[in-house]
Amino acid sequence: MPAQEILDRIDQLRRERSAVILAHNYQIGEVQDIADYVGDSLGLARQASETEADVIVFCGVHFMAETAAILSPEKTVLLPDPHAGCPMADMMDVPELRRLKAEYPDAAVVAYVNSSAAVKAEVDVCCTSANAIPVCESVEADEILFVPDKWLGTWVDRHIDKTVHLSSGYCPTHAWITPQEVTAMKERHPEAAVIAHPECSTEVVDLADEVLSTSGMVSAVRERPESAFIVCTEEGMLHRLRKEAPGKTFMTPSARCVCPNMKLITVEKILWSLQDLEPRITVPKEIADRARSAIERMVSTLAESPA
Repeated sequence: MPAQEILDRIDQLRRERSAVILAHNYQIGEVQDIADYVGDSLGLARQASETEADVIVFCGVHFMAETAAILSPEKTVLLPDPHAGCPMADMMDVPELRRLKAEYPDAAVVAYVNSSAAVKAEVDVCCTSANAIPVCESVEADEILFVPDKWLGTWVDRHIDKTVHLSSGYCPTHAWITPQEVTAMKERHPEAAVIAHPECSTEVVDLADEVLSTSGMVSAVRERPESAFIVCTEEGMLHRLRKEAPGKTFMTPSARCVCPNMKLITVEKILWSLQDLEPRITVPKEIADRARSAIERMVSTLAESPA
């Protein structure tokens, strides 16, 4: 089917099915371009909870579609490629979480949204990279068990006056960005500002002018005076930034910073999912009911303001 015919057919089915297409900032450009909303995990969760559409086509990874299904159990939530998972989410399961909770019984448990629904059902509150700091500040306990991302947890630990216990999870895609690569890029482009996602290693974060969620990056490139940026996050973000600030230059320090799971979804798969209303993502009611309050608290907490 010709490309334009695919896009036309998607638009037709989007209307017929009363569907909304949500896409994460790391999706391929063609997917971002046809989405009704493009954003970070927090923005997408809010859209999923507020949409009046009957069908949500979630162009992201599995835990994101699960979150949408928990927030909108009456809606049909589709993930165009069911193999789009998250290695970080897979680094924390319920038995390991329960072991850590027993080790730190006085700690409030905060789960990064990059976790399974079963893990979310075991925690006090969830957060995204955009609001991790205010979420952790808002819990009443003096100790926090933060799972699964050790690097985001380390970033939070620097900004709050509480004891933070970390698990060992991390994002393999962000781990590809090394401080040596960032330093070399800075030497080649001294005029460029460095913006980094807090899933990056502490060594990379320490080289950044600003540490931001992907939504924070969009705001920062509009507001900062620099005309060039070294962007330390998954390379799909560059497509979004180039659209938001077309007069500026964006570079990735590492050609390896590509999430293979985020790249699984294509416009063809979106078309097929709208045609068949499959693959559908559902969460068992017992797990969804226990996870919902932790996610709703995350959605209601204000995001950080870019510095």
